[in-house]
Amino acid sequence: MAAIQGGANSVYFGVEQLNMRARATMNFTTDDIEEVARICKENTVRSYITLNTIIYDHDLILMKQIINLAKKAGITAIIASDQAVIAYARSVGMEIHISTQVNVTNIETVKFYALFADTIVLARELSLNQVKKITDAIKKEKITGPSGRLIEIEIFVHGALCMAVSGKCYLSLHTDNASANRGACIQNCRRTYTVIDNENGHELAIDNEYIMSAKDLCTIDILDQVIESGVKVLKIEGRGKGPEYVKTTTRCYREAADACLNGTYTAEKAAAWKAELENVYNRGFWPGYYLGQEMGEWTDSSGSKAKMKKVFIGQGLTYFKKIGVAEFQVETGTLKIGDSIMVTGPTTGVIESVVNEIHTDNGPASKAEKGDRCSIKLDTPIRKNDKLYKMIPSEA
Repeated sequence: MAAIQGGANSVYFGVEQLNMRARATMNFTTDDIEEVARICKENTVRSYITLNTIIYDHDLILMKQIINLAKKAGITAIIASDQAVIAYARSVGMEIHISTQVNVTNIETVKFYALFADTIVLARELSLNQVKKITDAIKKEKITGPSGRLIEIEIFVHGALCMAVSGKCYLSLHTDNASANRGACIQNCRRTYTVIDNENGHELAIDNEYIMSAKDLCTIDILDQVIESGVKVLKIEGRGKGPEYVKTTTRCYREAADACLNGTYTAEKAAAWKAELENVYNRGFWPGYYLGQEMGEWTDSSGSKAKMKKVFIGQGLTYFKKIGVAEFQVETGTLKIGDSIMVTGPTTGVIESVVNEIHTDNGPASKAEKGDRCSIKLDTPIRKNDKLYKMIPSEA
């Protein structure tokens, strides 16, 4: 819902353990597929299921079950990397997109996968010049997919990057028997390390730099160049992130992409969008390899550098539609007039507002504290058990 509210044309999500965030505390199940498809259809948004992990023989039954349910529910496409997934999805008539895990880096590989897929997500390590050569060749040679349309090229424009080529990392498997290529990465690359010279025993502490932890990709200030490269789909990495991250990044890139297309994109606007992106989860930004950079840029901290953070206050009780008032139970902290707030929920998505007035059981109040039931004006309906947060600067 947060992605839809932000202006996404399509949403991708994983199911059960066959997705690249299998270790997440919450994952979609096969029972959720129909509901996700319904929400996307209602909002005229395309829906993609990621089935792009390594697939073993014992996964084949679940893989086929997921594709069959996706087909029945009306999911738009399957994002795949394994030939077993590609072949089965094709056999039941599902649209197929090629995952970045395949590491497509040249036009001949595009031609091969055009036999099966309509959209191809390129490797993350290409420059925009290399991307443009591929998109130009698709147009020149009229390379089409199974639908008969020209192949669409998709690239990542924002979000977390892995130190390994297109995410194919074995560090987590080597140290903890947890395969990143099966969605079980423990992200041990994000930690600090000491380098030891085995010949003389000297130790070198890598100060202020997490030498395997890449900064987050951000292309908002070169988005005009990204679009000029001929890509048709802009992909935001947002799995496992909070709804406020999803909505903010989607909205900023929606606005920036529209500005590029209608001729109103400027460096000043890009700087403003980037400032907004800095308010939500990030490890610092760099433009990836798109401008021809040969080496990655590494973060100097283990966690987020977001300038704003959310503090849990309580949960939603009810919404009075006629008067536009939401009632909450304050479970911790204090809510005051003038506070910036955010409400999130599974079907609510993200609501952002400022508290202009508060009513408790004792009438109008300047604040609500732990244990209070309070009512505040909200134009957008909330639902029972939605989470209420107060937004404060990270350094506060």
